Amino acid sequence: MEGNTIQQRDDEMEIDLLEICLLLLHKLPLILSAAVFAALCLFLGTKLLIAPTYVSTTQIYILSRQESSSVTYSDLQLGTQLTADYAELVQSRYVLEEVIQVLGLDTNYENLSKRVSVSTPDNTRILSITVTDTDPVRAMDTANAIREVASIHITNVMDIEAVNLVETANMPTTQAGPSTLRNTLIGAVLGAFVVIAVLIVRFLMDDTIKTSEDVEKYLQLSVLAVIPLNEGDTDTARRKKLKKA
Repeated sequence: MEGNTIQQRDDEMEIDLLEICLLLLHKLPLILSAAVFAALCLFLGTKLLIAPTYVSTTQIYILSRQESSSVTYSDLQLGTQLTADYAELVQSRYVLEEVIQVLGLDTNYENLSKRVSVSTPDNTRILSITVTDTDPVRAMDTANAIREVASIHITNVMDIEAVNLVETANMPTTQAGPSTLRNTLIGAVLGAFVVIAVLIVRFLMDDTIKTSEDVEKYLQLSVLAVIPLNEGDTDTARRKKLKKA
């Protein structure tokens, strides 16, 4: 008896999943319309409301020397360990506020620090200073200014001989963000997901009896007769037919 109950529940679950799939297939035009509408909204929002950003990067190389003119392995090892200290000095308040004054930027230390990042390629002592800005020229000028001010600051604080220039900041010609294609795809997925979620929730919450099969399935009762109604009839016409019956 218990095995039959489990089997019956499994059959009902398969039927429910099938009905959900059929529902989604029936509502496919609505799902696609929502996806297209949401994708269009995010496309226009990205193009019209979000300012494009540009990225410019400059690189420096720091080599600490001892009193001798030759570079030893200990010099290289010590320099690698101090790379994190150099990165902190580059993003220090002193450096960024000095850059703001030199370039006359209309910003403060907190806002500029959010647009500046310092990275170090693996197993190297090269510091990459990257600046993100809505103006490509300002991004390049800011990166070069940070490099120059940071070089002097690192030399004074760490008591090293010099900071060598590896690469000046480039003039960005293509925008780094936002990605219009990615946002459009995200909008399409979200639009379709929201409609599918609403349809599934409405389907699961709907406990009304619609067909004779539903009567037998949920109420365990046999249907004695079925009165056919024309789907094109209005509610008033249907009520009249029911009264006549």
